[in-house]
Amino acid sequence: ISFTNTIEEDLSRRDFTMNALALELPDQRLVDPYQGQKDIKDRIIRCVGDATARFSEDGLRPLRAIRFASQLQFTIEPQTLEAIPSALPITARVAIERVRDELDKILVSERPSTAFRLMETTGLLSLLLPELQACRGVEQKGFHQFDVLDHLLLSCDAAPKEKLQVRLAALFHDIGKPAVRAQDELGIWTFYRHEEMSEKMARSIMLRLKYPNAIIDQVCHLIAVHMFHYDDSWTDAAVRRFIVRVGEAALEDLLDLRRSDTWGTTGREPTADLNGPLLDRVKSVLAKDKALSLKDLAVNGEDLARLGIPRGPVMGKILQELFDSVLDDPRQNTKETLSRIAERLYEKFT
Repeated sequence: ISFTNTIEEDLSRRDFTMNALALELPDQRLVDPYQGQKDIKDRIIRCVGDATARFSEDGLRPLRAIRFASQLQFTIEPQTLEAIPSALPITARVAIERVRDELDKILVSERPSTAFRLMETTGLLSLLLPELQACRGVEQKGFHQFDVLDHLLLSCDAAPKEKLQVRLAALFHDIGKPAVRAQDELGIWTFYRHEEMSEKMARSIMLRLKYPNAIIDQVCHLIAVHMFHYDDSWTDAAVRRFIVRVGEAALEDLLDLRRSDTWGTTGREPTADLNGPLLDRVKSVLAKDKALSLKDLAVNGEDLARLGIPRGPVMGKILQELFDSVLDDPRQNTKETLSRIAERLYEKFT
C-alpha cells in the first residue's frame, strides 16, 4: 500500500475482490471493502467495482480471471464473465510474453480444460489461439468419442501437470487435423500425415508466443513422433529404430503423451499397463544393444579414410549405411565386419 492514498483507494485499483484485501499496521486491522473474504469462501472470482472498467485498465485481466478459475477451481461471477468479450480488443494489445505466462499457469493447473472452455465461450480462444478454436466441430473416426478440440483438451488434462512440455504436446498434437482433413472414396474423413502439419503449426504458435527454443523443440519433437502403434510383431530391430527415432531422452515424455492421447480418445483412464509391453522391450534392447547412434559404431571417419574412402558426402552416406546395418544386426558392430562392408559400399557408390 502506498503512503499517498488511503488503503481503500489503493485497493480500488486491484483487479479482483479476492486480491483487494490489506492488513493495516500496527493495529493489524483487516481491510476488506469489497467482501473479498466472502468471495474466497464462496469460491467466486469477481472484479472490484465495474468489470468493464477493470478490464479496460489491463487487457490481461480477463485471461487472469479465467486462469484463476482453472487454477483455484473457482467460478467466475456472471457480470465479470459477461464483460470479457467486450474487452477483447484491449486484450489483443497485451504483450505476448504476459499472455504466454498466463497460459503456462493454466497448463500446469489441475484441469486446463476448464480455462480453455471459458476462453472458447468468451472469444479469448479465437483471439489468442485461433488454430485451436478451428478444431471445434471437426469430427473424427474409429475409437474417437470427441471432436478434435475436445480430444485435445481432454488429452491435455490427462497429461502430467508437472511436465509443461507434455501438456503443450498434448494440447497441440492433433492441431493440424482440420488442415489435412479429406474424404476417401467411401466418404470417410481421413487425416493422413496430420502429425507433420501439427508439428509445423505448433512450432508457429509457440514462436508467436515467444517460448524458449529448447521447449519448442521438445514439444514439436513429441508431436512429430507421436504416431506409432506398437504390437508384439515388432522385431528387436524395429524397437532399436524406434529408440533412435524418438531418442532415449524423450522416451518417457512420449509414453506420457501416448497415455494422455489414449485417455482423450475415449474419455476413460487407460489401463495401467498401456505402455508396459513396449517399455519392457525398450529396456531389454537398451540393456544389450549400445550402438544406437553413429558415434557408437566400431568404425569412424578416420577408419574409413585409412581404407581410402575420401571425406565428404560419400563417406557420410557409407557411415549411415553402416549404422543401418548395425541397427538390423548389432553383431555386425565390429571393426573388421564394418570395414569390409564399407569397402563394398564404396565400390558400389563409385
